[in-house]
Amino acid sequence: NPRDKLLQDLVRGRQVPAELWAQQGLRKLYLSDAGLREVPDELAELQHLRTLALDGNELMEVPEAVCDLPHLAHLYLGRNGLQELPPAFAQLQSLRCLWIEGNFLAHFPRALLQLPELRSLQLGDNRLCRLPAALPRMAGLRGLWLYGNRFQEFPPVLLRMDHIRVLDLDRNRIASFPDLSGLASLRLLSYDHNPVRQPPCVGDEVQLVGDGAQEYMEARQERLQSLQRQEEEEEGAEAAPVSPEDGPEDGEGEFAALRGSPEET
Repeated sequence: NPRDKLLQDLVRGRQVPAELWAQQGLRKLYLSDAGLREVPDELAELQHLRTLALDGNELMEVPEAVCDLPHLAHLYLGRNGLQELPPAFAQLQSLRCLWIEGNFLAHFPRALLQLPELRSLQLGDNRLCRLPAALPRMAGLRGLWLYGNRFQEFPPVLLRMDHIRVLDLDRNRIASFPDLSGLASLRLLSYDHNPVRQPPCVGDEVQLVGDGAQEYMEARQERLQSLQRQEEEEEGAEAAPVSPEDGPEDGEGEFAALRGSPEET
């Protein structure tokens, strides 16, 4: 449906054509790299919008009309001149994906803590140096991109983000990482271009990206394969038949199995 998507080549002279606001059934609006310095209040009339791309413009603040789009699920505000998000941003209760990379955010926007549906948060290439203690309130968050910021140390609050699956901390100033094996949902950790001397300790299912990651994962794979072979050999030995004369007497074998080996206990 051509009404579902408006490409940025419709924009001329840093202005949005007035006839756009008549398309009130529009669900996707792409105004990327259009040189926009402001967006008219009429944007709020597009109440069915689910995707809005305003990245690569010259916006110094989030247009008020953006906060009045109740069904907005995907919002792209990267590469503008934003220094903060307004409190009204918390009204975007349907928002699932927010890309706000390449701006000038020095503080984590508090309004984001009130967005329960947010799943993907792209905050790369900003000026962040810490995260709020209330971050675990964002229990729906699955992907968090923090590359290219100003973190001097690993933000300890991330250790309480039990549901995070993707975490990108590239290009910061982190010299050491804590044990991250407790993050059971983590599947991808990127720590490249940090002054860390060895790969972080993570769970066996985590893919690592960074200095020394390849060697770490190869050694881990060898270890896991060795354990698997050992388990298969032990299962094969347990399945072998035992003749009555060779077996233990008076249930001794069952008792030994219940006790387990010293290593197992």
